[in-house]
Amino acid sequence: MKKTVLLLMVLSLIFGSAEAKEKKNKKSKNLPVIENVIIFANEVDSMSYALGLNVGNDFAKNLKGIPGGKSNIDLLIKGFSTALKGDSSLMSSEVATEFFKNYITKAQAIETDLKKAEGEKFLAENMSAEGVNVTLTGLQYKVIVPAEGKKPSVQDTVKVHYTGTLLNGTKFDSSIDRGEPIEFPLNQVIKGWTEGVQLMSVGSKYKFFVPYTLGYGEQGAGGVIPPFATLVFDVELLGIKTFKEVTAIENTETNVKPAVKPIKKSSTTKPAAKNKKK
Repeated sequence: MKKTVLLLMVLSLIFGSAEAKEKKNKKSKNLPVIENVIIFANEVDSMSYALGLNVGNDFAKNLKGIPGGKSNIDLLIKGFSTALKGDSSLMSSEVATEFFKNYITKAQAIETDLKKAEGEKFLAENMSAEGVNVTLTGLQYKVIVPAEGKKPSVQDTVKVHYTGTLLNGTKFDSSIDRGEPIEFPLNQVIKGWTEGVQLMSVGSKYKFFVPYTLGYGEQGAGGVIPPFATLVFDVELLGIKTFKEVTAIENTETNVKPAVKPIKKSSTTKPAAKNKKK
């Protein structure tokens, strides 16, 4: 590491904010002048305080994400001030970088062990809870609303409503909140879903307890699902499209002839822009 994570965060905040403001100013040249903003002897002093305040506010939020969750604010400010002023420091830059890197590595390892232990303890206790079933892979599930009928296979496409939460109750995703169910091929999701939804019939509601090995693994996902996270999903199966049905629909759409003949491109005709997939 050539630079510490903290330094990168500070620099990105400073220059990212400056770039955003510059773009905004170019688009809005006639913004009204805000009066009575100079609270110090001159504009440079006021700007300096404002910059420090803005960086400090964002920095305080990012600081919570450091592994271990602890820091000595007074010494942090002292080190920051020392670096800005170019004063003599208690550590060389190289030693500081190496120490910070080693600390983060050690703290992450401790957090990893705690998260794994938390999930393992929960699953060990939960497996004996009333109504909870356990599969050979370690997936746990509870039937909330039973239903009879056809069950999907691994190649089928299913339509579901669901809510996903962490063990602490934090909701990280919900089709119900979005007000729209989701469809997906059952072989293109996490292993816990692929296995679990195959147990369901249309109209049933299940609660799944998914170990990290059947979820998002050691990496987590999207910044909202941490590494080694045991996940809880409430799932309602709304519909099933078999692999044959999906294939037939795709083939039908592929073979439909356009109602209007395409216009031949001339040398001066520009191709239409493609819609970007979100």
